Amino acid sequence: MRIVFMGTPEFSVPVLQALVDAGHDIAAVYCQPPRPAGRGKKTRPSPVQVCAEKTGLPVRHPVSLKTAEAQAEFAALNADVAVVVAYGLILPEPVLNAPRFGCLNIHASLLPRWRGAAPIHRAIMAGDRETGVCIMQMETGLDTGPVLIRESTVIGADDTTGTLHDRLSHMGAALIIRALDQLSDLTPVPQPAECVTYAAKIDKAEARLDWNRPASMVDRHIRGLSPFPGAWCEINGERVKVLTSRLAEGQGAPGEVLDDRLRVACATGAVQLLSLQRAGKAAQDAEDLLRGWQVPKGTRLSEV
Repeated sequence: MRIVFMGTPEFSVPVLQALVDAGHDIAAVYCQPPRPAGRGKKTRPSPVQVCAEKTGLPVRHPVSLKTAEAQAEFAALNADVAVVVAYGLILPEPVLNAPRFGCLNIHASLLPRWRGAAPIHRAIMAGDRETGVCIMQMETGLDTGPVLIRESTVIGADDTTGTLHDRLSHMGAALIIRALDQLSDLTPVPQPAECVTYAAKIDKAEARLDWNRPASMVDRHIRGLSPFPGAWCEINGERVKVLTSRLAEGQGAPGEVLDDRLRVACATGAVQLLSLQRAGKAAQDAEDLLRGWQVPKGTRLSEV
């Protein structure tokens, strides 16, 4: 099929590569413009742009698709379908209607649960037992379109947003290839009106750990915000990111370190902190971090 691909971050790259490997004709790749990044704030192209240029695909990064000129340029590509995954711009109705089969979105949740910007983070933080990928026929509403095909995966007790992100990205790549192969045989299924939830963008203000919550919530909070933006607390007066954890036994005052291995009490139960990152340093296993930094039993971590 003749396809316009629209995506920007690392999550989108396996999908683009799968479309290329499957032999589809990629008419153009749309992504966000290069932006300043890193400590030096040097302008960097997005992961999708890097992948597209390596593959020799034409890249476009309009600031908006709302202008008549941008819409005419899109329509002139005469695409059979547009494949959209984490693109970052709203698609106006003329763009949605331009391809012969419309625009298909790869969404990282089991719609209608977790419509919106941060479905992977929110699924883990909410304690969902499973999530998945939906291929959705796009319409003007926010992730409201009918679903063509879906696949689920269990959220494990040690899954983080990072591990789930990678798994769902590759699931989405395989699923869109199936959907395109079967497109004429798939029946779009409208999303039910009930059970709708919204995955609001993660606010950095949410990242501070609250030890006054039950251990299960603290553990999910840590894993749901790992690796970005990273849940954090203060240890010995220093702000430290906590990247992975697991539930543990123990009782104490909320935020109290219960042993010499960073087992920390919560409102009920405890969590074992497994990997952490001090400011300006690489992430470390708790065992390695404690070799050069004393956090003795009885230390109280930051409270809110």
